[in-house]
Amino acid sequence: MSAELNKKSIAKNYAFLGIMLAAMILGCIVGWFWPNATVLKPLGTVFINMMFCIVVPLVFASISSAVANMKSRSRAGKIMGVTVATFVVTGAIAAVIMYILMRLFPPVLIPWSEIPTEEMGEYATMSELIVNFFTSSDFVGLLSRRAMLPLIVFSLLFGFAVNLNGGQHTPVGRFLEDLTNVMLKFVKIVTYYAPIAFFAIFADLVATYGSEVITNYGRAMLVYYPLCFVYIVTAWPLFAWFGGGRHGVKTMFQHIAKPAIVSLGTCSSVATIPTNMEEASDTGISKDVSDMVLPLGATMHMDGSCFSCVLKIAFVMGVFGVPFEGIGMLIKVVLVAVLSSVGMSGVPGGGYIGEYIICSIFFPNQMEMAFPILVAIGNLVDPPATMINAAGDYVVSYIVSRFVDGKDWLEKALSKKSK
Repeated sequence: MSAELNKKSIAKNYAFLGIMLAAMILGCIVGWFWPNATVLKPLGTVFINMMFCIVVPLVFASISSAVANMKSRSRAGKIMGVTVATFVVTGAIAAVIMYILMRLFPPVLIPWSEIPTEEMGEYATMSELIVNFFTSSDFVGLLSRRAMLPLIVFSLLFGFAVNLNGGQHTPVGRFLEDLTNVMLKFVKIVTYYAPIAFFAIFADLVATYGSEVITNYGRAMLVYYPLCFVYIVTAWPLFAWFGGGRHGVKTMFQHIAKPAIVSLGTCSSVATIPTNMEEASDTGISKDVSDMVLPLGATMHMDGSCFSCVLKIAFVMGVFGVPFEGIGMLIKVVLVAVLSSVGMSGVPGGGYIGEYIICSIFFPNQMEMAFPILVAIGNLVDPPATMINAAGDYVVSYIVSRFVDGKDWLEKALSKKSK
């Protein structure tokens, strides 16, 4: 009975992803054989505009609610600090790796369309970038989808203020939680229309730009999928060695298979939490460490998503013919990748929000075209990205254990098990 339910769960988790991919493929076929498929574009625009309308209240409600209702304790605060810092560092490493690969193997060699440079928007000075990164000139400015980062900062501060005022026990705290649930239901309703929208969007793209669309997506996947494999056999052992010492790598490989298979099978980081906790307990990781790291990791440890974030930025810049080079670009890309993949993945619907962050910073005047391209890449890389994200939570718990319980935590755990 359990095996049958597990199969149904896996099928359910992959069903919608399969429908989305089928709709995209069917759209490509229709666009290839029907040059006038551009008439279908409004069907996709309806979905994009609706998501634009949802994103502002969703971001505000979900972030504010999460912060307003959080709890903290002494050791938990230390564990959380080390955990978040580790997530940020590993996410930044992943982003830099993908940036280098995108410079060596750009996914789009020829722009899909000639867009005048001035339409792409000018890069702000560093001081203007810092100001615009965190704030808006007035409250009304926060209500625009183009001010996503200032809205996030405002939502965080608002949530802290509610938390200091009593958090979940106050009417405002309960309202934010209820509003978050309502917005999630709203997203779910609109998402039912997504397959039709993506069928129309890709029919229009292929009818307009031809085989370049399919070729460029293929190039992107030829970089992404091998990278995930290489990362697993290089970065994970390195993290395990750093966190667990001389026994770390061997112990990690003895326990990593089950979380990896579950995450790949369910395509869900959250669904992998029980398996990760089981393996962490068997390894000897402290319960309070695993209880903090693994649930947080399911929503914040997103190295695979950092890979895809940089891939998305490089891909769309290639589409628009914008140079993807320079130290300034590297810093900006890494910051956005870490924020949108690590910081925003804990927000319900965070995947879409990450796409909006990318659009608002890099492609503010091309959102209608850039957004569906970004989401499509996300769908294509989702299974391996989830495995990197979810199974990697178990590996990261080694690093957190080192800083919380000492360098020899694993040796003590292994010697205790051998007695």
